[in-house]
Amino acid sequence: DQQLTELHSKVKCDLHRLEEGPPEKAELTRDQGLQYYRTMQTIRRMELKADQLYKQKIIRGFCHLYDGQEACAAGIEAGINPTDHLITAYRAHGYTYTRGVSVKEILAELTGRKGGVAKGKGGSMHMYAPCFYGGNGIVGAQVPLGAGIALACQYQGNNQLCVSLYGDGAANQGQLFEAYNMAALWKLPCIFICENNKYGMGTSVERAAASTDYYKRGDYIPGLRVDGMDVLCVREATKFAADHCRSGKGPIVMELQTYRYHGHSMSDPGVSYRTREEIQEVRSKSDPISMLKERMLSHNMASVEEFKEMDVEIRKEVEEAAQFATSDPEPPLDDLCNHIFYNNPPLEVRGTHPWAKLKSLS
Repeated sequence: DQQLTELHSKVKCDLHRLEEGPPEKAELTRDQGLQYYRTMQTIRRMELKADQLYKQKIIRGFCHLYDGQEACAAGIEAGINPTDHLITAYRAHGYTYTRGVSVKEILAELTGRKGGVAKGKGGSMHMYAPCFYGGNGIVGAQVPLGAGIALACQYQGNNQLCVSLYGDGAANQGQLFEAYNMAALWKLPCIFICENNKYGMGTSVERAAASTDYYKRGDYIPGLRVDGMDVLCVREATKFAADHCRSGKGPIVMELQTYRYHGHSMSDPGVSYRTREEIQEVRSKSDPISMLKERMLSHNMASVEEFKEMDVEIRKEVEEAAQFATSDPEPPLDDLCNHIFYNNPPLEVRGTHPWAKLKSLS
């Protein structure tokens, strides 16, 4: 049977202070489709495994899951270069993966083991990679940091940009508007992206914001809003925003309308402020992974067997990563003060007993 190599899809986009937006048609090749599917399905499986490990008390502390929002991470990554910069909040596992960290290192970080991406010291909210400045635990604090990274890009003149991500809850933080102001004033190459998953903690957007048009809240900064459950829409909008920044026009605000299937964090069952039916409806009608798969199947771009095969491989990869994350040793206490300084000599810190005997090594 004839396999199509390309698929054309419509991109619906709301614009603010822009003459024109991304192209209305997006093209998807077979290879791209399979790649996006693999990325999203891997993130999904990884998050479900993290949920399981948390419930077994193997992962402790804070843990915010990304399942449901995979099209945002996969689409943004497809619209920028690996040398561009990205910073996000604490729901960071998906981006850590798309920025090049293996599932094994992510799960081992979640379980606090030596083989984790931050040597087991960062946990769920603090993972880093080249050009990825991590999940940040303070609501909204990553946004001005992202503007600072964009300032560095401009200063170095390397044609790079920074993607600064935040949620609908953080969108009401004062520091966001301060960052908008500086970015607009200095024409920084910064894409401010609001991942609007409809609930900040347990508060629906309507109860938290006088205006829920997050893409317009940059006011004097142009903005666009797309469906964050459609990986192609996200990719096209990101490409458009990236071109805007690289051409010296300054910052742009993007809103991705998405949804999270789990609660805000592990202590939130996620059903007291929304109905189970609501979650089920999103799952059945606009799941990012099923939508892409159905689209590819209906256009004969791939077969059911190919997807099945990929699913088996992904499950195996996540299973092996979980084995590693539960058997790898925890870092020793002597490591507590290491890697605090980048290049300074060991430091004696006065009055820090019982840790006085611990030296800091870089």
